[in-house]
Amino acid sequence: MTEELDLLGQDSDAGSEEVVLTPAELIDRLEQAWMNEKFAPELLENKSEIVECVMEQLQHMEENLRRAKKGDLKVSIHQMEMERIRFVLSSYLRCRLMKIEKFFPHVLEKEKTRREGEPSSLSPEEFAFAREYMANTETYLKNVALKHMPPNLQKVDLLRAVPKPDLDSYVFLRVKERQENILVEPETDEQRDYVIDLEEGSQHLIRYKTIAPLVASGAVQLI
Repeated sequence: MTEELDLLGQDSDAGSEEVVLTPAELIDRLEQAWMNEKFAPELLENKSEIVECVMEQLQHMEENLRRAKKGDLKVSIHQMEMERIRFVLSSYLRCRLMKIEKFFPHVLEKEKTRREGEPSSLSPEEFAFAREYMANTETYLKNVALKHMPPNLQKVDLLRAVPKPDLDSYVFLRVKERQENILVEPETDEQRDYVIDLEEGSQHLIRYKTIAPLVASGAVQLI
């Protein structure tokens, strides 16, 4: 299948850029988003356009298979590829839902304080899920515990009660585009800040918050 697919960029509502991808490039984008989401400690920018395009591509592949001759070896190969793509897609979405459940107050707070034009971490469906999850959690806490406590203890600050993502955790990465003068913060008080260059193709173990902007821009790939 060599047809191309249109993918809208998320730069802005008025000036969205249309990117034309082949099916192979689309699946590669999905796999990159999956790996980054799997290994990043925080919830990353949502890739709803990629998800929608992949689902459309899977539907198109199913239609082609229905028209193919039974017993053709190509049919079995395409079916295996479709199962692989479905696994990656479901794993990516499941990973994001697990992070939303784990960090829901912080995810919603980040969304609330997001500046105009800044990419959202949540798709509309994920945002609705996060709000419902938070409301259900608050209701459960009130009914099970808080209403039985003294009045001055019947409120809970979920932003303080739920741990934040650990941005100081270390991640493995592979450099896709050469980066210069990356500031690395010291690990102890005795050390000083220092800068490093990341050569294309090199692999590193480094603190996540140091390279978080590079993950967002696609300059590095978490592995």
